[in-house]
Amino acid sequence: MEKRNIGLLAHVDAGKTTLTEQLCFEAGMLRKAGSVDDGTAQSDFLAVERQRGISVRASTILLETGESEIHLIDTPGHVDFAAEVDRAISVLDAAVLIVSAAEGIQAQTELFYEALRAQGIAVLFFINKLDRTGSNAAAVIEEIQRKWGTRLIPLCRWEGEGTRACKVFSQSLSEEEALESLALGDDPLLTAYLSGQVLEDSQLWESLRRQTAAGTVCPLLAGSAMLGEGTSELLSALGRAFLPRARQEKLGGVVYQISHDRAAGKVAHVRLFGGQLHTRDTVSYTSNREGQKITQLRRYNGSRFQDIQAAGPGDAVGICGLGDIRVGDILGELPEQHASPLSVPLLKTQVLPEAGTDVHTLIAALTELAEEDPGLELHYLPGEEELDLSFTGPVQLEILSALAMERYQLALSFSPPGVIYKETPARAGRGREAYTMPKPCWAVIELAVEPLPRGSGFQFDSIVPNNQIFYRYQNHIREELPRALQQGLYNWEVTDLKITLCGGSHHTIHTHPLDFFLATPMALMDALRNTGTTLLEPVQRMRIAAPEDCAGRILGDMAVLRGEYDSPVIRDGRFLLDVRAPVATTLDYPVRLASLSGGQGVLSTRFDGYQECPLELGKTARRHGVNPLDRERWILTHRSAMQG
Repeated sequence: MEKRNIGLLAHVDAGKTTLTEQLCFEAGMLRKAGSVDDGTAQSDFLAVERQRGISVRASTILLETGESEIHLIDTPGHVDFAAEVDRAISVLDAAVLIVSAAEGIQAQTELFYEALRAQGIAVLFFINKLDRTGSNAAAVIEEIQRKWGTRLIPLCRWEGEGTRACKVFSQSLSEEEALESLALGDDPLLTAYLSGQVLEDSQLWESLRRQTAAGTVCPLLAGSAMLGEGTSELLSALGRAFLPRARQEKLGGVVYQISHDRAAGKVAHVRLFGGQLHTRDTVSYTSNREGQKITQLRRYNGSRFQDIQAAGPGDAVGICGLGDIRVGDILGELPEQHASPLSVPLLKTQVLPEAGTDVHTLIAALTELAEEDPGLELHYLPGEEELDLSFTGPVQLEILSALAMERYQLALSFSPPGVIYKETPARAGRGREAYTMPKPCWAVIELAVEPLPRGSGFQFDSIVPNNQIFYRYQNHIREELPRALQQGLYNWEVTDLKITLCGGSHHTIHTHPLDFFLATPMALMDALRNTGTTLLEPVQRMRIAAPEDCAGRILGDMAVLRGEYDSPVIRDGRFLLDVRAPVATTLDYPVRLASLSGGQGVLSTRFDGYQECPLELGKTARRHGVNPLDRERWILTHRSAMQG
């Protein structure tokens, strides 16, 4: 039986989880489709998901259709949980991208489509909510074709759009519209079509599968998940329209999710691309090359699972026993993963636990929850007894609080969130540190620093020979620099720069093994003092849709918020505006938009990188620990730590 891993992706509220329920019903798994509103959806099994009516974790549903076994991965649609989708995409054979017939292409829709295409994942479009008043599937199809130049192959037709009486009917690939579009990308098929040959159904489906896998066409279906219209056609297409991704002989798999179980502890959810896994096997992975023993293999179906003894290519399984495994780890061997990050933590807050909470219990609990949500980053500062959290959006914190109470009975609150800025060198320059006193010590370092384009991150090079600074000491410098770059002149992370070790020396007698670790931050800060640093602020793209009479006030807001935009669009009484604006100025804009539009405005956002920011418009962070520029105190503090 062929195995396929197929993801369901959509902007929040496009009907993705409802569609999952209908597919389970069509496949005979359920007597009745569950409801998001009633909290009975199979794929939303966490209590907080059922209470909030949104998906916050990816979940796997097992469907069997004909000769295919489909692992259907239902992913979150809310922007705050895009990191959960990020990892899921890397393990898919194909994806169903759901678009609302009423709202059309939204910010997350664009982000998901581009990420899928970047990784070569085949896409099927499902236009949902045909029953909604204001539904306009033809306009959505036109928008898809105009925005991405996508050739769509319709697999159904519909009637009664915009009413609860809408109906969907399957459509053969031999229908003229589908056949002509298919033939455009298949020369033998085009020749046969033009010569009037009768084309077999199997030929047409084979052509569709090849072209879909190549990304030259996208199958198109439509319906109403709420009414169950179009779902049988979609289920049939899932088993026929997609080819499995290439398998390999050697063991290879990707960890796309972490969950925790009271009985088994950490569970790693893995997609296997090759090889076999068995219970009691010892397996190596990115975080542990020596390997650990598998204590249990599980096949999940929503919240339920069954024990299995073995798993092979195409399987999505839960693995127990790998205590230090992390999201993104690779089991065995795989070609390099080309991930396209969908979200970046842009906000920071301090965790404020209830009085009397044991800090070690709190850290253990939040570490587990952060392992489950790749969009959370936990930072504990023991010297200051401070627990900081980097996150994507406010809904994330609400969910985190609910899970902490539900699972660990921990009450949490948070300080007001702040934006995470960064720094970059303003110009090229050099820094030097000669740490030679008080003996015994010797570490002389010269660094050349140069700025790089936005998004380049950190690069390191060395032109110093081994006899000048032993390579093992050069490795100490290389290891320490990323840590030292966490706080620059304004105490933000320094990025988009190249650092070259261009000079220095060690001493065969006086150099202590840890001297270069101590001296590196001082040399770096000396270089940054000479180059100066420019503050960088995160920006996002916003798509605003509101009643036409709100246009003047929204445009006025954009001037205040430092927003950059092209000409707005007025369509069917709605005002549409695409804006690029700093995150810091737009944190509260959803509330503002709801107020001025009487709740009729819609705002969707996506991260769009960092840009230079005048210091007076940004913010300087509070430094944690001793500043390496305070040389005497830095040396005293770190020598004391080195000596125990």
